Amino acid sequence: TLQLAGAVISPSDEDSHTFTVNAASGEQYKLRATDAKERQHWVSRLQICTQHHTEAIGKNNPPLKSRSFSLASQGSANSPGVQRRPSQNAVSFFNVGHHRLPTGKRVPIMQPDHLVDVREMMSQAEGQQRDLIRSIECLPASGHLTSLDQDLLMLKATSMATMNCLNDCFHILQLQHASQQKGSLPAGTTISWLEPKISLANHFKNGAAQNFPAEINKPASVREEQSIAEPCQLTREPEDINPDEELEDICDDKEDDLGAVEEQRSVILHLLSQLKLGMDLTRVVLPTFILEKRSLLEMYADFMSHPDLFIAITNGSSPEERMIRFVEYYLTSFHEGRKGAIAKKPYNPIIGETFHCSWRMPKGNVATDASTNSSAHSPSEQVTLPKDPEGQAELDYYTVKFVAEQVSHHPPVSGFYAECVERKMCVNAHVWTKSKFLGMSIGVTMVGEGVLHLLEHGEEYTFSLPCAYARSILTVPWVELGGKVNINCAKTGYSASINFHTKPFYGGKLHRVTGEVKQNTMNTVVCRVQGEWNSVLEFTYSNGETKYVDLTKLSVTRKRVRPLEKQGPFESRRLWQHVTESLRDGDIDKATEHKRALEERQRNEERLRAETETPWCTKYFLKDGDGWVYHKPLWKTVSAAQTQQTDSN
Repeated sequence: TLQLAGAVISPSDEDSHTFTVNAASGEQYKLRATDAKERQHWVSRLQICTQHHTEAIGKNNPPLKSRSFSLASQGSANSPGVQRRPSQNAVSFFNVGHHRLPTGKRVPIMQPDHLVDVREMMSQAEGQQRDLIRSIECLPASGHLTSLDQDLLMLKATSMATMNCLNDCFHILQLQHASQQKGSLPAGTTISWLEPKISLANHFKNGAAQNFPAEINKPASVREEQSIAEPCQLTREPEDINPDEELEDICDDKEDDLGAVEEQRSVILHLLSQLKLGMDLTRVVLPTFILEKRSLLEMYADFMSHPDLFIAITNGSSPEERMIRFVEYYLTSFHEGRKGAIAKKPYNPIIGETFHCSWRMPKGNVATDASTNSSAHSPSEQVTLPKDPEGQAELDYYTVKFVAEQVSHHPPVSGFYAECVERKMCVNAHVWTKSKFLGMSIGVTMVGEGVLHLLEHGEEYTFSLPCAYARSILTVPWVELGGKVNINCAKTGYSASINFHTKPFYGGKLHRVTGEVKQNTMNTVVCRVQGEWNSVLEFTYSNGETKYVDLTKLSVTRKRVRPLEKQGPFESRRLWQHVTESLRDGDIDKATEHKRALEERQRNEERLRAETETPWCTKYFLKDGDGWVYHKPLWKTVSAAQTQQTDSN
């Protein structure tokens, strides 16, 4: 038998038949139905049953405020603290830590001296926990009991998670106490904030003690990273970047070398011992050696590496052709966004971080409305670039400008915007990356949407992004895309449905994608596409013609970026330059130190804003409902210019 109270029942991403039951006790069952319909039937009924039992226990044992029963379901079957005993049942599990108060009695307000006592006890516990970590790490590397023993790794991870949780709770008590005192203290009284004597998060990352030299011995670059002023105190006024200051990018950081991944397998095993199935990885500090040498904001820019296909969308002679061209551009954008075959993770952008770049595209290389969808011309012929476009006259090329900004830290939301003023087209998007641990893989859901504006035609195309998966994280990690995305144009009635297929457990192809473009009013399919998103795509049109796009032969237009000395302190490449240089040199320890300095500064700034109740002010993007919009989009500029011209006439 398995107690369903507090359990989580969810379909598996392995195939369409499997689902999992994660019990509150930490036990997990993986079950398989005969087909997808039966799986949905079982999942639905079990979820209803689970909710019934959970609510029944909740009524008898009300939880503390801001707690939910779903937290209990995230326990791991391997964690010592949640091993199930014969006498343990769901009721006793949920009763842990929830003491009911006698009717009519109020919770006493915690006095300042009580917080001091708590702080002292926390300091003692942290000292004991450090002694435990050191004792384990002093064990020999080989023999009967080693420092890499799985049970000891689990003990380190569990004790670390417990102390982190206690520190978070202590900080909440501090904030709560301060908020209570604000209304009761006389005017002019200042509040002395109580801080833990030891910042636990700084002493241990991934369970290892970090012994860094004293502040005076730190590299100047680290001190610089730690001392950059609060972003809101810097100029937050939007900056107009002059494309003429940008130079063609010469960086070519391919990620084809496993490098330290092979050498640091024990660190990966240790990290995995701290993770639970389905755990949100947003706040998990990952080891530096798995990082790419670029920020996530720059990765979004690399999706625009075929500006010729982007500009060609508006040249379509009909709504049907423009939708098909957009689908072609969309499907060819992902392969260049990945740097090499090895799955590595880009830097998590710091809040307020920005990235600027542009592309110059000779006008003769952009397909016009006279171009056909025939396969007679190969894509590689259509996008061949001259080696030196810089010597051309100004009117001989189009310019596509790009800007991205990290507008939120929790949740991590990025906004990006690109425009081609000459062709009156732009795209605005916001993306919230949600990552989860899936066992031997990591899944990243891209929450949000983008909108392409073709102002010459008055058309708007809304689109979403697929999920990404890092597979085989213990051997040779690789990237896979999965999920269904939709592209819609409300004005023309055309839409596209695209499926990124994940590889089945047995057989099947990698990186497969299928899709179709429909005219919704007539309910007719005007184009079908199939192939691999990183290899060859086949487009079949309603007139019987077929077009093949070989992504490996598409010429890539290098982006243009300002030199580091001309970039602002919060532009991606300048912000992460010391981390990137250390990774290129293979100095993982130094890269980790620079990365930690940036992250610690961000945490300090975030804590300061919370204590002073100061909202974060963005630079280029404005909140618009649930999304974010560029502060000076092309559709507003063009509309204002047309209005001004009308008034002058």
